[in-house]
Amino acid sequence: MRTVLVRRAVLTASAVSLTLVATACGSGGPGGAGADFKAGPRSGAQPSAAASSASAAGPKGKTAAELGTLLVTPADLPDHKLEPVTDDEAQNDPIETDTAACKPLAQAEGMQPIGASTGVARVVAGGKARPAAGGAGAAQTPEAAGGAGLKVTATSVALVSYDGKGAEEAFSAVKDGVRACAGGFSVTQAGEKTDIDSVTSDTALTGGDETVSFSTVMDLGDGDRNVTRVVVLRKGNTLATFTALSVSDEAEQPKAVVDAQVRKLG
Repeated sequence: MRTVLVRRAVLTASAVSLTLVATACGSGGPGGAGADFKAGPRSGAQPSAAASSASAAGPKGKTAAELGTLLVTPADLPDHKLEPVTDDEAQNDPIETDTAACKPLAQAEGMQPIGASTGVARVVAGGKARPAAGGAGAAQTPEAAGGAGLKVTATSVALVSYDGKGAEEAFSAVKDGVRACAGGFSVTQAGEKTDIDSVTSDTALTGGDETVSFSTVMDLGDGDRNVTRVVVLRKGNTLATFTALSVSDEAEQPKAVVDAQVRKLG
């Protein structure tokens, strides 16, 4: 799990950093950040066998293609740089935890479905760097701009849809996991073990039919730790997860990204 989250945050934060450096040098601005952005079926997953055989009596989940049209875009978040995430980049190796109740938390943080889904779509949004000392209009050196870029919060967004009551069940599993896993847990993915030192509830952001927010403290080794903020909300039979991570600073709750995505979900 650490691999995919840190990799995507580094890539997105670095891209924002380069934009800041270019701006500081007078070489351009962020206006074209989303010119080539495309989010669609390539960011999704095929329906699982379990989901495909679900009872026709319940609501049907959305496909990856349908979810792709509901993801936030640069037009929705003009102050962010967005990067689509493919299945290969999302690292879909199975996630295992030492405590069963904690697995939904790891899956949400890792942009993976919780249970049998009908489709998945993903994107990463890099937030605007914090203003320089002296105010938002103060000039920055390229070095300072690059450092500011690494302090931005990168938010991974995953939309996952389910047949029947699948989204409600997945949400309940996450909510229960926040309480059960306060003391931390271990995650193994692709042979790599990561220790989560603690899980704490955050102030819930509003949106959708129900929402839960929490933070995890991840042990990165060599005494380094990272605080990741996660928001999970349900809108009908679709679950939206937001994982906010900063490369060199504590991540902020991704309120702007959550609000924009809620508007897209309707």
